[in-house]
Amino acid sequence: MTPERPDPAVPTATYRLQLQPGFPFEAAAAAVPYLASLGVSHLHLSPVLEAVPGSPHGYDVVDHARVRGELGGEEGLRALARTAREHGLGLVVDIVPNHMAMSPRHNRALWEVLREGPKSPYARWFDIDWEAQGGQVLLPVLGGPLGEVIGELRVDGDVLRYYDHAFPLREGTEDLPLPQLLDAQWYRPVWWRLARTELNYRRFFSISELIGVRVEDPEVFEATHATVLRLLHEGVIDGLRVDHPDGLADPDGYLRRLHEATGGRWTVVEKILSDGERLPASWPVAGTTGYDALRHVDGLFTDPAGLAELIGHYRRFAAPQADRGGDWAATARRAAYQVLTHELATECDRLTRVAHRLCAASPDPRLRDRAPWALRTALRELLVRLEVYRPYASVDAASVVTEEAAAEARRAFAVPEEAGAVDVVRDLVLGRAGDGPDHVELRTRFAQTASALRAKSVEDTAFYRYVPLLSATEVGGNPGSPAVSPEEFHAYCARLQRDWPVTGTVVSTHDTKRSADVRAALAVLTECPRDWADVLAEAARGERDAADAPDAQLAWAAWQTVFGLGPADRERVQQALLKHVREAGTHTSWTEQQPAYEEAVARFVAAGPCGAPGERVAAFRAALEPHLRANVLGTALVHLTMPGVPDLYQGTEGEYRALVDPDNRRPVRFPPADDPGDKGAVTRAALGLRARRPDVFGAAASYAPLTAEGPAAAHCVAFVRSGEVLTAVTRLSLRLARAGGWRDTRLPLPPGRWADALAPERAFTGHVRLAELFERLPVALLERVGTAD
Repeated sequence: MTPERPDPAVPTATYRLQLQPGFPFEAAAAAVPYLASLGVSHLHLSPVLEAVPGSPHGYDVVDHARVRGELGGEEGLRALARTAREHGLGLVVDIVPNHMAMSPRHNRALWEVLREGPKSPYARWFDIDWEAQGGQVLLPVLGGPLGEVIGELRVDGDVLRYYDHAFPLREGTEDLPLPQLLDAQWYRPVWWRLARTELNYRRFFSISELIGVRVEDPEVFEATHATVLRLLHEGVIDGLRVDHPDGLADPDGYLRRLHEATGGRWTVVEKILSDGERLPASWPVAGTTGYDALRHVDGLFTDPAGLAELIGHYRRFAAPQADRGGDWAATARRAAYQVLTHELATECDRLTRVAHRLCAASPDPRLRDRAPWALRTALRELLVRLEVYRPYASVDAASVVTEEAAAEARRAFAVPEEAGAVDVVRDLVLGRAGDGPDHVELRTRFAQTASALRAKSVEDTAFYRYVPLLSATEVGGNPGSPAVSPEEFHAYCARLQRDWPVTGTVVSTHDTKRSADVRAALAVLTECPRDWADVLAEAARGERDAADAPDAQLAWAAWQTVFGLGPADRERVQQALLKHVREAGTHTSWTEQQPAYEEAVARFVAAGPCGAPGERVAAFRAALEPHLRANVLGTALVHLTMPGVPDLYQGTEGEYRALVDPDNRRPVRFPPADDPGDKGAVTRAALGLRARRPDVFGAAASYAPLTAEGPAAAHCVAFVRSGEVLTAVTRLSLRLARAGGWRDTRLPLPPGRWADALAPERAFTGHVRLAELFERLPVALLERVGTAD
C-alpha cells in the first residue's frame, strides 16, 4: 500500500548551510539574496537547538526547548525566516532525535538524572541500563585509572569537579570522604578506556560523548519535539531532515508519530540504503536525504573495466592482505569483527545478557542450556553478516537476518550441537520465540547494534583500508561494485519518480568523505589505470630520494588524495591523511596512537605527494583537466535534473574540492556571483529551470531515458523530464577521446524545438550531432520552446 505522501510546501531545491558560532542566523540572513538568486526554494539548516557551547555542527544537543543562543536564539531564527520569506524562500531544519550531548553541566535533563538516579522524572529520557554497573551510570571521563587521578577530583559544594567536567552530588553525600562519596552517587567516573567494554548507556555509534535518547516514549517525544513542532506550525520552518533514524528503537513508529505531529510536512530521513536495499514503503516520509542518489550518480562516471584493471595495479603496488584492503568483502568482514569486539563490545555484552536471560527463563526447551559464550558467538556471527544497516518492524526481518547468513554463522562453531545457538538467536531476532518485554528488548538492541556496527565497520574503518579507488569509498557506497551502467541508472531514476518523486538527492554533504568534485576527478582514474600506475611508479621512485612511505597502501591513498584535490596546502593534506590512518586502525588509531608511525606519515606527505615528486601527479592531473571537467559538470547537471529534490551543500554551486576533515566544518565560502565559472553557470541554469517550471520536475512529472545512436552512443547519457527539459552529459570522456571522439554519433531529440538553457541563441531539432551539441561544454541542458519549423 502506498503511504500518504507529505504535500505542503514541497521544495524544488534546497541549499544546506552549516550553522555555527562563526556563521549564525544573521550571517545566513545576509546570504539570502544571493541564495535566492541561485534558484533554490528552501534553505536547509543544520541543527538549530541549543548545543554544547562552541559546537561547530550542533548535533550535540543539550536543550530541545531552546533555539541555540550562539546562533542568535529564537528571535534570530525568526528574523532569518522573515528575510527568507521576503525572497521567496522557506526553511528546512535538521533535527536530532537519537541522541543528546553527554555533558551534564550543559544538559540539565541529564544533570537531574545523575543527581536523582532512576527515580528522576528525566530518567525515562535516556537509554541507560540501570541493571548493569551496580545501578551507576558509568562516565568514561578520567584521564587514568581512578587510583592514579583521584587527587584531581574535588568537591565544590554540591558539585563534583574534574577539570572541565562537573557532576551533581546526590543529596546528603557532599560531606562523605571522597571514596565513599563516589560510591554513593548514581554515576561512577572512570578511566575513559573503560568505555569500550563497560559502558551502560546507549551511544551514538561508539561516541561516548553522545547519549541515546528514548524518543519511542511518547512523553519523551513530546518534550524533545515541542519547540520544533511549534516553530513548524507557526510557519517559521517548513520541513525537516531527520538525523540517523537507524539508531532509534522503533524508526517505523517514530516516523508515524512525527508525520502525524507535523501534519504531513515534507520530511526526509538520513537513511543510508545499501546497494539493492529499498526504503520501507510504509514510511510516511518524502524519502531519504539522498546518499542512494549519490551512489548512482558517482557510479555513472566510473568505468567498470578500467576499475578492474586499477584494482590489479593497486594490488601489485600495495600488496595488501585480502582482509586488510586486498578484497572488499573480506576487508569489511574483518573490520566488522574488530568493531564488535572493540568499539561495540559493551553493546554486544548487553545483547548477550538479554539473550541469556531469555533462554534461561524460557518455557521452550529448545532455548534452554545455551551458554553465554555460545549466544555471544551467534550474535556476533549474525551481526557481521548483515548486508544492510538493520531490520525494521515494517520489513520482513527474515529478509535481513537470512537463512544463508545463519548457515555461514553455524560454521563458526566446532561442535555442531553448539551451533544451535545460531538458530535460537535468529528465532529471537525474528520474533519467532515469544513477544514479551525481554523479547522486544533483544530485537530492538539487535537492530540498534546492527546499525552502529555497519556505520563503524564499513564507513569508518573498511572505507579507509580498501583504497584502490577512493571515490568509491563514500557514505552509502559499494566499493566492491561501484560502477553503474546507464541502464541501471535509468531504472533507478524511474523507480524514484514512481515511488519517491520528492525524495532528497545529494552529491556533497557535511558528511561526505570527499566532495563531489574530488570524487569526479578520481573517477577519471578508472579510464586510465595503466597511465596512473606508471605515473605512480615514477613518483614513488622520486619519493624514495626524499622520504619513504610508511606503507604502500597509505602511499596509494595519499597520491590519490592529492590527485583528487589538485594543488593543496601541505598541512591540510597531512591532516587528511592523519585522519585516514587513524580511521583505518591498522598502524595507529584514535585511541591507540603510534606517534612514530604518524610522524612518518607526515614526513612522507611533505616530501612525497606535497613535495617535488608530487609535481608529476600534478602534471598528470593537468593533462587530464578536460576529462575531470566533464565528470564535474556531468555530476552536477545529472544531480540537479534527475528525479527528487536536489540539496546543494554550501559553496558547491561553484568549484568545490573538499575533504570531510578538516574542510567540511569550515565556514561557507560562496563563489563570486559575477564569475560563476562553468559549474556555476550549469548550476544556475538547472536551478532556474526547476524554480520556473516546478511541474516538470515534481511529484507529477515524468522521466524518460533518451538513447544516442552511433559509434560512441555509450558515452552519452540523456533523459527527458516531462517532455519539456532534456539533460545530456558526456560519460567516460577520456575513453571517448581515445576511441576517436563522437564522430557521427547523434541524439534523436523528441519532437519540438529545443533551446540551450546555457546559450539560448543555440537551438536544435531532430537528430542532433553530439559533436555539435557538446561543442561548448561536455554537458547540455535543453528546454523545449516550441514546435519544430
